[in-house]
Amino acid sequence: MPPDPTSDFSPEQKRYLEGFASGISAMRNAGVMPGQPAAAKGPPEPTGPDAIHLRAQDRIVKDGGKLNDQEKWKRAEHPFDAYARLKDAADAGQVPKPDDNFRWRYHGLFWVAPNQVSYMCRLRIPNGVLKHWQFAGVADLADSHGGGYTHVTTRANLQIREIAPEHAAPLLEGLIDIGLTARGAGADNIRNVTGSPTAGIDTQEILDTRPLARSWQFHILNDRSLFGLPRKFNVAFDGGGVLPVLEETNDIGFQAVQVRPGATGPDGAAIEPGVWMRLVLGGISGHKDLARDTGVICRPGECNALADAILRVFIENADRTNRNTSRMKYVLDAWGFDKYLAAVEEKLGRKLVRVEPQHLVLRGGFDRFAHLGVHKQVQPGLNWVGVALPVGKMTTDEMRALAEIARDCGDGDIRLTVWQNFLFSGVPDARVAEVEARVTALGLSTSATNVRAGLVACTGASGCKFAAAHTKEWAMEIAGHVDTRLDLDVPVNVHVTGCHNSCAQHYIGDVGLIGAKVPVGQDGDTVEGFDIVVGGGFADDPAIGRELWTGVTAEESPERVEAILRAYLAHRTGPGEGVAAWTRRYEIEVLRGLIEAVQVEPAHLRLEAAE
Repeated sequence: MPPDPTSDFSPEQKRYLEGFASGISAMRNAGVMPGQPAAAKGPPEPTGPDAIHLRAQDRIVKDGGKLNDQEKWKRAEHPFDAYARLKDAADAGQVPKPDDNFRWRYHGLFWVAPNQVSYMCRLRIPNGVLKHWQFAGVADLADSHGGGYTHVTTRANLQIREIAPEHAAPLLEGLIDIGLTARGAGADNIRNVTGSPTAGIDTQEILDTRPLARSWQFHILNDRSLFGLPRKFNVAFDGGGVLPVLEETNDIGFQAVQVRPGATGPDGAAIEPGVWMRLVLGGISGHKDLARDTGVICRPGECNALADAILRVFIENADRTNRNTSRMKYVLDAWGFDKYLAAVEEKLGRKLVRVEPQHLVLRGGFDRFAHLGVHKQVQPGLNWVGVALPVGKMTTDEMRALAEIARDCGDGDIRLTVWQNFLFSGVPDARVAEVEARVTALGLSTSATNVRAGLVACTGASGCKFAAAHTKEWAMEIAGHVDTRLDLDVPVNVHVTGCHNSCAQHYIGDVGLIGAKVPVGQDGDTVEGFDIVVGGGFADDPAIGRELWTGVTAEESPERVEAILRAYLAHRTGPGEGVAAWTRRYEIEVLRGLIEAVQVEPAHLRLEAAE
């Protein structure tokens, strides 16, 4: 046996030499020899739930792009990591700077100065369903921390307004106390999850959307990687009932469908008959686009996985440099649906199921008045009762009284709708009259005129800095004007929105108005007014409206809407032809001529005559 060369070394010296030799070997394996400089290390690969967003940002910067300010703010401090600062700011009564104004929206808080020097808080209410005690609890919070009223939004949600800085954190924590949250209700996140308002009680529905909306809500809330998207994102579930949920205006819409026996896919593979969810993608009505059928269907229990994969493709590939082109629509426009769905399949690790329309059972029709009045439920002897709210506003006293009606006369639920109103459900036949009487005693109603039933308006300039007009106020003026001048025998949707964000979805109304500053005189002065579009549609008649006039002063707008409806009544083929369908029969110049030929008496002359 050869002699041990280390036999003359102590144990400590031997350990040192072994460590030194091991280090040299590791350097050699790494391609670095003693005496050579070590290769420069790049930044560490992002890890954790935010990694998918950080990698997307890094890729844009590497390709020469410049992140927009909101992306920089997200990267500098994730809003969920800043809650302690939010609380400190609340305790100190501090007004947020622009970066924190953005971050606090992750917690549902919007600083809306200068229109209101306060916060607005938007909640999360999956499928729009609240228990009566939650509804009353929101009223109490609006009294304690806000302005003593709430607004029902076009996402079947509630807003609390006039929240002073020092009340911001106590309000958020008060919501959690009553089983609600505002987490992710604003900024670049998945907004309130909507579903069919009559879910579970509708005689024609295919599927109850409440479990799906609730499941998706919890999927979002428990996965931080689904917050901080390139831009906001909307998801809706339609169960096939009579009341539209406007899923075609969402980024993702799931529509309940029934597959016929013997159905096959484009590849000839058999598809099991029964209830499936059809996927529509790319809705964003403010950008003049509605969601389109992809031909893809999934089982109801697969909706979360499919929506998750769609979102992750969006997260990785959307624009983070220009906020105006960062919605999912623009990825779809650039790629096309086939490429996008192929990327979704790669995320899922499987092929999506596709079906041709002829293999689907035709769904039941829609009722544009189903959100108001008394309607029979699928449960014998029970009814839902829709209550009209003037452009969605309720006082807290009204809310508490309405909660008591739900508790005493119904199943205890308050069901908000995308039409800025709500339903009582589970009302026995014997108590319908009591419900109607108690609602009337509050100064509200379970019925509305054909114009007021479809009247939708965003917050407007009274509470939103982006709005160019006082939308709720002018919407009520328009409705009052038309009601006193015309006897309409068809439903009419008039949507009044304040700005390009289109919260009131003006492009899908029979008549849509969007706020605009209108020049007057020679000195460059402006007054508030509207651009007006006509011919929009939704549900079984989806369409984007066409521009009819621009620069109409707000004071003129009631007369212009009256003129549109007068021309419609004069030239329609009959009551079976709705306002939107009538407008689409004409080129816009011809239509404008027909309407402008109508004689409408100016409002100020009527007032003078009345005096």
